[in-house]
Amino acid sequence: MAVTTHSLTATEKKHWWLTNRKIVEKYIKDARSLIATQEQSEIVSALNLLDAALAISPRLDHALELKARSLLYLRRFKDVADMLQEYIPSLRMANDDPSSGSSESSSSREGLWKSCDKEGQWRYLVLGEACCHLGLMEDAMVLLQTGKRIASDAFRRESVCWSDDSFPLLSIPIAGDTVNQPTTSPQRAPINVTERVTHLLSHIKFLLRRRAAALAALDAGLYSEAIRHFSKIVDGRRAAPQGFLAECYMHRASANRSAGRIAESIADCNRTLSLDPTCIQALETRASLFETIRCLPDSLHDLEHLKLLYNSILRDRKLPGPAWKRHNVRYREIPGKLCALTTKIQELKQRLASGETTSVDYYALIGIRRGCSRSELERAHLLLCLRHKPDKATNFIERCEFADERDIDTVKEKAKMCSLLLYRLIQKGYTSVMSNVLDEEAAEKLRKKNAVAAAAQAQAQAQAQAQTHAQAQAQVAAMQVIKKKNEAELKNKKPEVKIGNVLHENDQPPSLISSCTVNPAVFQGVFCRDLAVVGSLLTQVGFNRPIPVKYEALSC
Repeated sequence: MAVTTHSLTATEKKHWWLTNRKIVEKYIKDARSLIATQEQSEIVSALNLLDAALAISPRLDHALELKARSLLYLRRFKDVADMLQEYIPSLRMANDDPSSGSSESSSSREGLWKSCDKEGQWRYLVLGEACCHLGLMEDAMVLLQTGKRIASDAFRRESVCWSDDSFPLLSIPIAGDTVNQPTTSPQRAPINVTERVTHLLSHIKFLLRRRAAALAALDAGLYSEAIRHFSKIVDGRRAAPQGFLAECYMHRASANRSAGRIAESIADCNRTLSLDPTCIQALETRASLFETIRCLPDSLHDLEHLKLLYNSILRDRKLPGPAWKRHNVRYREIPGKLCALTTKIQELKQRLASGETTSVDYYALIGIRRGCSRSELERAHLLLCLRHKPDKATNFIERCEFADERDIDTVKEKAKMCSLLLYRLIQKGYTSVMSNVLDEEAAEKLRKKNAVAAAAQAQAQAQAQAQTHAQAQAQVAAMQVIKKKNEAELKNKKPEVKIGNVLHENDQPPSLISSCTVNPAVFQGVFCRDLAVVGSLLTQVGFNRPIPVKYEALSC
């Protein structure tokens, strides 16, 4: 009886397994039919069937491949990365034990590549394409190159037994496709996977070369060169992945900051946060930039946002986003950063409480020197308005390839709002600086006017002094002429003195006579009438002895 019971149980188990296998095959068959329609709604229904099949057989490779390719077709790249994240090279290397030797790490990576023959090369091609759209360019290049190499090896091994007529009809099938498929299953259009992978690898290598050149220029201190290279990446004709563009905008913000372009750096931080709202480096950089120009309220707002992000990281015990997302900070650094951030927030609050809110450095924001002219200010303001006009704030989104289901309208609204705040700050700065420039121009005009008035007054005084000096010189010259004329007259006419009835010539020098005969016309009549004056004159010229005088002869 016991033997009979055991045989019945084995039969039931075999029947159960056969039933599940038939169910899984039916799910896969129906999913293939739905996928062949290439309609999104039908592919979503096929995903539900594949999930049901994987619930019964979680490691069924056929169902896994169909699901991964369906997700890739629906552009659900994050789901593909989550599904195959153990094959992402950077994540695998990050999860390696750092205490292990290099030989163990290399052997684990070699084991990863060697296992592809058993697991199928589709994982590397599908995951590589998904990583490319997620911005994981290095991982995408490694995966695609590995998948391409494996596919080439498999093709070379299989082509040994083929005839020459088989090569033109070659199309690489999805794993799980068999030659003897039922006629009811729809045939897929042949896809040249190798050509598509080659083009994708070429684009990835081009972007990586550009970024490497930009980073090298940034490290060398050639900030303008770095900005030029990053601008070629973000302004390229071909769209680039969202994560890769966010990283490039962040690097260009650092280059603009080092070059002293505050407004450009803030704008790049705004674009980075529009594409990746949880970017810690962008929040830190923008808060530091606002503090540099003493715009403390905006800096405090970013620091508060960063504090909330740190608290959520500590609460969730992991960095924001999926495990394969790259960050510029490690989880173990968050507690220390949070303590420093709390201290910084308290410091800014104290500065705001002390009234330090109106001393914004608009000169640094606009990128002009203090004491600049009006033309320099207007030129700098015009350039900033053309670059950061809110109407053009969302143009960069058109060159961005989004990797998730985020609403593009929401991203545009956020980008426009951040750009509007920056534009208003620039306009406010322009008004303030223009007021200072007008005040300086008015003061300069007043100074020039005062200088002209002082110069005119000094010139008038100089002219008056010159006229006075000329008059004085003219008077002196006239006196000298008169003096020379008198001397000449004295030389031509010698004075005679009559003593008694005799006239004696005066033998004294003319200089002695000229001192007493300054003006002969004055004494012409007096000499005959005033005896006392005549005696005095005779005494002065040297006649000291008494002279007998006849009064009769002197009477008039």
